Amino acid sequence: MKYKTLFFVAILSIMASNAQESKQEIDPSKPTNLYTQFNVLAEVNSGENFNTYGTRLNFQYAFNPDNLLLLEVPLLYNDATESFGLSDTRVRYFHALKRNITKRLIAIAPYADITIPTGSVKNGLGSDRWSLAAGVVAGYVVSPKISMFPGVGLVHVTAPTGGDSQTGVSLQTNMSVSFSKKSFLFVNPIVSFLDKTNWQAELNYNYIITPNKLKVNAGWFPSFTNDVDTFRVGATFFL
Repeated sequence: MKYKTLFFVAILSIMASNAQESKQEIDPSKPTNLYTQFNVLAEVNSGENFNTYGTRLNFQYAFNPDNLLLLEVPLLYNDATESFGLSDTRVRYFHALKRNITKRLIAIAPYADITIPTGSVKNGLGSDRWSLAAGVVAGYVVSPKISMFPGVGLVHVTAPTGGDSQTGVSLQTNMSVSFSKKSFLFVNPIVSFLDKTNWQAELNYNYIITPNKLKVNAGWFPSFTNDVDTFRVGATFFL
C-alpha cells in the first residue's frame, strides 16, 4: 500500500509539473526563442513600374527548443504582367547553439537560408536566382524592454540568365522593443555588400491576442536601394 501511495503521489507531481509548463507563456519578442507556428500574411509590393499583391504562407517547425526549420511560400499577382502564381520560396534552418552565456548574452544561433527561384521571371514573379546564405545571430538583452539581435552572414547569389553571380556579406542589427507583455516592435536595418551595397529595413509591430495561441502583426519592409516598398499584415498561430 505504501508503494502504491508513493507511486500515485509521483504521478500527480508529474501531472502538476506538466500542467505548469503548459501554462508558461511563450515569448515571441525574442527571435532566438523557437516555436512551431503558422503565419498567414497579406502582402503588397510597390515598385517603380509594378505592384504585386497576394499572400505569404510561412510554416515554422521547432524540432525542439534549439532547432527550427522554416518554409515560406508566396503567392502573388503582378499588375504589370497581369499574372498570378508562385513567387520565389524560402527555406531556413536555425539552431540555438548556446543559451544564457551570460546574464545579458542570451543566445548564439547560427543559421542557413536558401531562396529558391520558383517564381516566373517572365511574369514578374521571380528573380531567376538562387540565394544561399549562412551566418550567425547573437541575442543580447539591453534592458527588460529592449533586446538586440545583431547578425552577420555570408551570401552567394547565383547568376541569372545572361548575368553574373555575386558573393558578399550581409549585416543586420535587429532590435526588439517591448511596450507591454503583449505588444512589441522589431526594428531591423539590413545592409548587404554584393556587386553594390543594398540597404533594406524591417519595421514590424506585433500584438499577442491570445498567449501561446495567436498574435497579429503589421509591417513595412522597404528596399531603399531598389526603391521597393513591401507592406504586410498577418496573423501567427502557435501550434
